Amino acid sequence: MSDSFATRSILDVNGKSYAYFSLPKLGRRFDIARLPYSLKILLENLLRNEDGGQTVGPEHIEAVAKWDAKREPDTEIAFMPARVVLQDFTGVPCVVDLAAMRDAVVKLGGRPEQINPLIPSELVIDHSVQVDVFGKPDALDLNGKIEFQRNQERYGFLRWGQKAFDNFKVVPPNTGIVHQVNLENLARVVMAVPKDGETLAYPDTVFGTDSHTTMINGIGVLGWGVGGIEAEAAMLGQPSSMLIPQVVGFKLTGKLPEGTTATDLVLTVTEMLRKHGVVGKFVEFFGDGLQHLPLADRATIGNMAPEYGATCGIFPIDAESLNYLRLSGRSEEQIALVEAYAKAQDLWHEPGAPEAEYSSVLQLDMGDVRPSLAGPKRPQDRVLLEKVKDNYRANLPALTANRDKRSQEVADFVAEGGGAAVGNEQLSRGFADIEIDGRHVRLKDGAVVIAAITSCTNTSNPAVMIGAGLLARNAAAKGLTRQPWVKTSLGPGSRVVTDYLQKAGLLEALEKIGFYVVGYGCTTCIGNSGPLPVEVSAGIAAGDLVVASVLSGNRNFEGRIHAEVKMNYLASPPLVVAYALAGTTDIDLTAEPLGTGSDGQPVFLRDIWPSNKEIGDFIASTIGPEMFKQNYADVFKGDTRWNTIASPDGDLYDWNADSTYIKNPPYFDGMTMRVGHIADIHGARVMGIFGDSITTDHISPAGNIKKDSPAGRFLVSRGVQPVDFNSYGSRRGNDDVMVRGTFANIRIKNLFFGGEEGGNTLYFGSTPPEKMSIYDAAVKYKAAGVPTVVFAGKEYGTGSSRDWAAKGTNLLGIRAVVAESFERIHRSNLVGMGVLPLRFRDGQNAASLGLEGPETIDITGLQDGASKVARVVATKPDGKKVEFDVDVLLLTPKEVEYFRHGGLLHYVLRQLAAKKAA
Repeated sequence: MSDSFATRSILDVNGKSYAYFSLPKLGRRFDIARLPYSLKILLENLLRNEDGGQTVGPEHIEAVAKWDAKREPDTEIAFMPARVVLQDFTGVPCVVDLAAMRDAVVKLGGRPEQINPLIPSELVIDHSVQVDVFGKPDALDLNGKIEFQRNQERYGFLRWGQKAFDNFKVVPPNTGIVHQVNLENLARVVMAVPKDGETLAYPDTVFGTDSHTTMINGIGVLGWGVGGIEAEAAMLGQPSSMLIPQVVGFKLTGKLPEGTTATDLVLTVTEMLRKHGVVGKFVEFFGDGLQHLPLADRATIGNMAPEYGATCGIFPIDAESLNYLRLSGRSEEQIALVEAYAKAQDLWHEPGAPEAEYSSVLQLDMGDVRPSLAGPKRPQDRVLLEKVKDNYRANLPALTANRDKRSQEVADFVAEGGGAAVGNEQLSRGFADIEIDGRHVRLKDGAVVIAAITSCTNTSNPAVMIGAGLLARNAAAKGLTRQPWVKTSLGPGSRVVTDYLQKAGLLEALEKIGFYVVGYGCTTCIGNSGPLPVEVSAGIAAGDLVVASVLSGNRNFEGRIHAEVKMNYLASPPLVVAYALAGTTDIDLTAEPLGTGSDGQPVFLRDIWPSNKEIGDFIASTIGPEMFKQNYADVFKGDTRWNTIASPDGDLYDWNADSTYIKNPPYFDGMTMRVGHIADIHGARVMGIFGDSITTDHISPAGNIKKDSPAGRFLVSRGVQPVDFNSYGSRRGNDDVMVRGTFANIRIKNLFFGGEEGGNTLYFGSTPPEKMSIYDAAVKYKAAGVPTVVFAGKEYGTGSSRDWAAKGTNLLGIRAVVAESFERIHRSNLVGMGVLPLRFRDGQNAASLGLEGPETIDITGLQDGASKVARVVATKPDGKKVEFDVDVLLLTPKEVEYFRHGGLLHYVLRQLAAKKAA
């Protein structure tokens, strides 16, 4: 360890000594007082990891210390997080990869234990529970039983990993959502690690295999979501290459007005930052408004950094941070260390402190925030509460166009003497008459069929959860309950939430109107909304209805929440309750009644909305440290179900060839120590042309598997019945399933077919071209030795940090993706899997260049990664050529090196195998 700037120091905290690398000492050489909080953390990371220039040298430290706020990022540095957090959907494939790397390193002459996490790595199982049962007292227990039945093999594999790997712990199912558990328990804020006979103190920093890892930014911990492959590299001691970012300052003033929530605030912030443009940048919040912003509200804002496109959305450490650490049951020793270290390092924030220098600044008076939702398909599309009805009606025509066309065709047929047409009246009017629980009801377009209090974004926030409970209490007192077609669910982010709702007497109130606890996990937000009641599904199908969900989540992309639901709105938990009562989005809740009370009078939202003071009083009287200490006392232990799951022993995993959940992936098949080079691409065919905002959900869905899809057909061929398909997310440990699910989202639109939905393509290896699934075409192209490419629009890869969106792309044989712009994590994942990300230049895109799909593609001038620009030649069937330049998005020398190795994991594996011991 080097210390070129002599910054190593000793900090005494209550008689205990900690070694640390002093930023104020470095400040004697450089003007670092002006730096944003987040860059000071990067600077400390470099000071502590300086190694003589092999990875970090004095020039890297100096580059951050002399940061130019306006400069476009062009300087590479290495960042090493203090720890890694994982969830099970992304964590299972991580552990699969580590297990496969153990096999591979042995074949290359190394030892199994060389593949082992070198930093704390904690996995929280939270993505697997589904809302199969709802609206009844035993929903939690029954959903838990079903979860364990479905996932025994996956959970047994994770238990093996917990035994086989050092520095790897698993938080069992039925505990909470990863980001809430991270905030409430796992986060250290300041690390204290024994090293070379002393205790070294440094900032808690984290990589997470989930986009919303940024929630931890709310307490001053710098962290962000990465793909599984980048997380695995960090676990194995590899630093992450990054460009010194620009930092956008977001100044908050004032305080939230009566009747608004942190959800309304974050939807406003998200809209503002998306418009400003912060992809690839850090966002840092400052201003006097912080003193009016509870830690839970900060965490809500940090959580949605992926939705506004930033790498992180961070708040500094201050008195409120300490209040939360104390409230959540952290030790007084840890709290004292956090305070002393932050103050010693000039990382402490006080109201009225001098403002840092930023690349650009936005400002929001929180007093201007108004009740809002976001939708119907993107989290940045904020809609004022009073405009939701208008928004629904404005979006309806596009979603009913095909239905209206069919309806007209039937009407024409009838008019021409074709006889009666069953269902034509329903098709044209947008309704279906159904029977639920013995009641005849009319299900209409705009009906809210899912109302879910879900997601760590909001379930971590006592103000909105207590608010939802109070609104439910007030509604029940008026005689209101949910509409019969609404599937209601309450998915607390941790058991602490259940405890304080119960103590406040509000859990019973929520249950009275249908919101029973269904599980401790992401549930509806991740797409685990479970099946709709049979009658509701039948009604939607009969009328081809456009129905809606309202959820307190962070994502509402097409096809994510439920296959039968075409409109999805994000809202605060109290508004989720309100829409469950109203049962429709075709309503203005600010002016129209929610329903009729037991006294025969209309009940308006304003009649039952709780005051901010009442919410605050309930929080003060119900939530305390003992709740957190009790619930997290044995956080890694698990219940009887967890502890009785069978799991193998041994350093190497005993793969089961019959498994459809866990499989040794083919990434390392035939791998040698020889490193390749980045070759030009010749004779490629176009697999698909896609539009803007293609998300990782479009590329690699997490939800249900259709029986007639390539993945469904594969599972049936292996003896798995459709009822046991589980979800794509749960089968991420099996590449045979996941490669068949790539580009298989029911809502994805390959522009080969105009507006038609579904994961199909044209196979140009036959005459005429044959329409088939993307997977089936990929198999044919690969068999013929033909590479493929994809063209896309803006914001390609938006959404979850889903490494399978890159892994599947690689396994399909797609060599390059050419898009107008990429979301940060997905671009990095593509590089990590050896798929070349290329960007259109000069405002060009596939349409402006006249690309339609039949072209043969050559990509040249890559120069083994030395060139930042490549030439694309698209040859049409008639021989005409379209030529254009694209940017090569291998952004750092390290990424070029990864790519030469065939991907990040191959690079790491060769590095470790080269160190094989005797």
